[in-house]
Parts: sequence; structure tokens; C-alpha cells
Amino acid sequence: MDSAFPAGFGLGLSLILAIGAQNAFVLRQGLRNEHLFAVCAACALSDMLLITLGVSGFGAILALAPWIDPALRLGGGAFLLWYGTQSFLCAFKGSGALVAAGAAPAPLARTMVTCLTLTWLNPHVYLDTVVFLGTLSTRFPGAEALFGAGAATASLVFFFTLGYGARLLAPIFAKPVAWRILDMVVGTTMWVIAFGLVIGPYTKVR
Repeated sequence: MDSAFPAGFGLGLSLILAIGAQNAFVLRQGLRNEHLFAVCAACALSDMLLITLGVSGFGAILALAPWIDPALRLGGGAFLLWYGTQSFLCAFKGSGALVAAGAAPAPLARTMVTCLTLTWLNPHVYLDTVVFLGTLSTRFPGAEALFGAGAATASLVFFFTLGYGARLLAPIFAKPVAWRILDMVVGTTMWVIAFGLVIGPYTKVR
């Protein structure tokens, strides 16, 4: 039982370290300093809810509904293709959106819709939190909740560190070319994940 929390923390952190659709969005919001607390909190709370469902046995229910996986793949793939296209357009246009300090912030509602869509339409999130962590929590009989608390804490620490730590890169992104490169990287990441979801086996990236 004493090892349940650190085990949950370590495994939870290892699952979200890779830069994927959700993490790339948080990084970009951090660099732009745009609705940052709300974005980080939404990602962390979403993970917390999904981890709670996983450790309480919802993963077994999810396994009984095979239609959920293809539905999430198609919906998530379509959204990621659209979002990646927007990132490429921003990179090629070279508009004021590339200037962090001078750009008008996007409305909070639109930002949160994008954030939650990237989170809840991503099948990897369910695999990592509900299925994988939910299954591993059974290795700690009687301490599943403690294991889940460790994993949820890892998400909280990671997203706020990623979002607010991005400000350390501000001097680099003072140059428009750096924003062009970032938008290209974000667009490529979104497209790669989208095609992986729609046409083939996918890699666990968040």
C-alpha cells in the first residue's frame, strides 16, 4: 500500500511525457500565455476523472462496447486533421498570430472547446487512463484509489509544469521564425496522429 501512490505517480507521468496532440496544444498556449490556467486545469481534471473511472472498474465496461474505439478514432482523426491544417496555415501566412505578445487572444470558450476536444476525442487518453492505469491499479488490492491519486497528481504536475514552464522559451519565440517552426511541428504532429488513428495502428502519444 505504501508503494501505491509513487507507483501511480511514476506510471502516470511516463504515459504523458511524449509530445502529442494535447501536450502540443498546452505548450502553444503556454508560449502565448493565453488562458493558461484554464487549459492546464481542464487537462489535469479530465485526466483525474478518467483515471478515477479506470481504477473504479470502468475499463471492463469500456471493453464490452467495441464500437467506442472506432468512433473515437474517426472523430478524433477528423478533428486532428482540421487542427493540423490550421497550424500549417498559420505557419505559411506569417500573420500576427505568430507574435505571442501582440496577438489578440482567442476567446476562452473557443480555446476550451479545442482543449476538451483534443482531450476527449483522443483514444490514447482512454487507453492510458481508463484501461492501462485502471488495469495496473488492480496490482494494489485495497489501495487502488491511492494508485489513482498518484497518477492524477502526475497529470496535475505535468500539465502545469509544461504550460507555465513554456515561458522559459519566450526569448526564443520572440522571433516569428520560431513560431513558424512550432506551428509546422504542431501541424505535423496532429496529422501523423490523425492518420495513425484512421488508417493504421496508433502509437501512444498524448
